[in-house]
Amino acid sequence: MKAAHSLTYATARHTLYDMAKRNTRVLTVSVPPETADDFDRIAEAEGRNRSELFREMLRVYRTFEETRTFESLQRYGAAQAARRGIRTEKDVERLIREARA
Repeated sequence: MKAAHSLTYATARHTLYDMAKRNTRVLTVSVPPETADDFDRIAEAEGRNRSELFREMLRVYRTFEETRTFESLQRYGAAQAARRGIRTEKDVERLIREARA
């Protein structure tokens, strides 16, 4: 897996017909040689090909982003609750009752 330093997912044997019927897209990414070597070592250690490793990295990144967004919203909500004196579930229930009345 140590041939080239660009992470290229296409091979010369794909014809235009093959590419048209695929449900994937070819993605070429340029990275420093050390990064490409690290990527290949990780893929080999995990028994994955480059495409599988990239897809898994993207899934992990999306989860990280969702978590970061959730935590940001959670901090905002906690700050708003503190400003309004909301400390317990009973405070929340009281505010809901007041809003519905």
